[in-house]
Amino acid sequence: MNQPKRYLITSALPYANGLKHVGHLAGAYIPADIYVRYLRARKRDVVFVCGSDEHGTAIPIQAAKEGTTPRAIIDKYHEAIKQDFEDLGMSFDIYHRTSEPIHHETAQEFFTYLNDRGELEVKETEQFYDEEAKSFLADRYIKGTCPNCGSDRAFGDQCENCGRTLSPDELINPVSTLSGSAPVKKKTSHWYLPLGKHEAFLREWILKEHKDDWRANVVGQCKSWIEGGLQSRAISRDLDWGIEVPLPEGKGKVLYVWFDAPIGYISATKQWAIDNNKDWKPYWYDADTKLVHFVGKDNIVFHAIIFPVMLKLHGNILPANVPANEFLNLEGDKMSTSRNWKLDMRDYITDFVKKENGGVQCADMLRYYLTQIAPETKDSEFMWKGFQDAVNSELVSIFGNFINRTWVLMHKLCGGKVPKLHEELLDETDKELIADIANAKVKVENLLEEFKFREALFEVIDLSRKGNQYMQKKEPWIVARQLTSPNPSQGGALIPASATELSDSKNPPLEGREAAQKNIDNTMHLCLQLSANLAILINPFLPNTAKKMIGMMKVVEKMLDWENAGKIKLLGVGYALRAPELLFRKIEDDEIKFQIEKLKAGMKKAEGEGQKEEGKNPKPSTIDLKPSIQFDDFAKIDLKVGTILAAEKVEKADKLLKLSVDLGFETRTIVSGIALHFKPEEIVGKQVVVVANLAPRKMRGIESNGMILMAEDKDGKLHFVNPDGIINNGAPVN
Repeated sequence: MNQPKRYLITSALPYANGLKHVGHLAGAYIPADIYVRYLRARKRDVVFVCGSDEHGTAIPIQAAKEGTTPRAIIDKYHEAIKQDFEDLGMSFDIYHRTSEPIHHETAQEFFTYLNDRGELEVKETEQFYDEEAKSFLADRYIKGTCPNCGSDRAFGDQCENCGRTLSPDELINPVSTLSGSAPVKKKTSHWYLPLGKHEAFLREWILKEHKDDWRANVVGQCKSWIEGGLQSRAISRDLDWGIEVPLPEGKGKVLYVWFDAPIGYISATKQWAIDNNKDWKPYWYDADTKLVHFVGKDNIVFHAIIFPVMLKLHGNILPANVPANEFLNLEGDKMSTSRNWKLDMRDYITDFVKKENGGVQCADMLRYYLTQIAPETKDSEFMWKGFQDAVNSELVSIFGNFINRTWVLMHKLCGGKVPKLHEELLDETDKELIADIANAKVKVENLLEEFKFREALFEVIDLSRKGNQYMQKKEPWIVARQLTSPNPSQGGALIPASATELSDSKNPPLEGREAAQKNIDNTMHLCLQLSANLAILINPFLPNTAKKMIGMMKVVEKMLDWENAGKIKLLGVGYALRAPELLFRKIEDDEIKFQIEKLKAGMKKAEGEGQKEEGKNPKPSTIDLKPSIQFDDFAKIDLKVGTILAAEKVEKADKLLKLSVDLGFETRTIVSGIALHFKPEEIVGKQVVVVANLAPRKMRGIESNGMILMAEDKDGKLHFVNPDGIINNGAPVN
């Protein structure tokens, strides 16, 4: 494949409605930054754009919570998020805002272009309306139960629990987040993007052209959407916060945030071009540009289906890849802002980067761990103990240890200068290390090109591990004794980096001082050249560490150019190097204990505040009955007695149990959202009342054939509705 002439790299625009946590960082920002830094090291023409997403219902919702205006919210959180990204080493070429005039103009032009060419359609539909608030409800103003996983943390656009993209009509028991009441349907007109017209294009482009080079999770989610039937997608909303629809008949309506937000990549590129006296158009219109979107899995559909259709219709290039990551969980549970079970970037920066004994090395330590556990193919877990182990056992004990030993020995054995390489005396161990250095460059390069950042980082650390093994085999501190005194106690032995290096060498002593010195020269020369290579290879991942390393080497940043990797003549013979500095510090047990206690306390506080909020708005003592029905309506329901034969938890669904229920005439599989109230082993053998003629419905991939009747008490606890005494399975309930 030919090398592209230029690259445009994007990271998903974060909502400017609050601080962002490390799950966001691991999903869309660190991977993109690694890739961009690698491309820059290869001297590629690359622009890295991102910015705050400042429209949509999330903004006014947060403004209402904080008792302020949407404008105040976006101004506050734009600056906060931008600063957090800077503190953790994100190297955006521009971090823009969708509230800027250039973005409004760009988004409106995009809409007008599609509308004028008949690519949009206008539909009058019934949409949810809150009669108390007297307002149409955008997706985020509607909450209910997810039809996929049974979670009650589902909104009209997406389930917070399983991440599935939803529409308001799919929610079970929807309520308005404005008033808490059930919304009604009311007619309104909106503009739609008819995705169904582009099914053939999407099948060819995604399922054929990119089925092998895109990640399986991305292709799989796109396939599921396409196979499920592509529906027209509304691209306008009845809101007063956002970009106005640029038509007279669009008065009072704004562009849907998921239409305007990805266009933010284009407007950010325009602003970057203005700031740098460049032409922005080749980055969005020239086929010789490689466009790559880095997102989390909840954004796959928008970046791999909806936005590409928009781009195609607008005449722009299409993304070459959408390397989406799965979700990052925290200490055994899903990250949740509402439950305060999260680790904000700001909290880490405060507790580690900005703290005494912190600094940029701590920023790199987080980058390292998040890359090591990156959810590239499946959900992964941030564990504070895992963070400690990764830093102490790998960064400190392997990578940092090799660099420190090399510098200490170089100053003691070589006068602080790069010794000569005596090529005629290179042995098999030396040649093996030289080959490892060259091979590591190729491996890391190939893995980065394929967006396999975890594996690429492993290869870099593994190369430093090989450096430690090489040094142990060569034992230059033992060889040095021949240059001083046969008795180390007379002051001839140097102080090694570890006590084990004082033990007797397994290698036979070399004959003569000259041979011994050449042996030391070769060992230290190769260790120093390996150190220089490690600086180049680690730079995309840990840029502050690479900068510190070249400072110790007294070389300019140009040495970090990728073309220098794999070589063993990077540091000139006789060149004086600075004194050693520790690259990383250890993470202490009390720091980890503090973080875990802080996490638990934060969730407990959030739960307490939630209970107080409920106390302010007690449930009414009267019950609102559903509309009256006729007897014939009730007679359609077929209720049967059944016995639960088996029960088990549904994987990755906190609330769901998979039940096997004996109805007498057959055994049914029923998925029920009762896992928070009953343990599986507690309910086996219980008789229950089942709605036996309910249409089958899939939940978490399991077909559920029926519904168990439950009663809910005043405290929200569920109870089985079961017969009095033992009744034959299959008996009708009238």
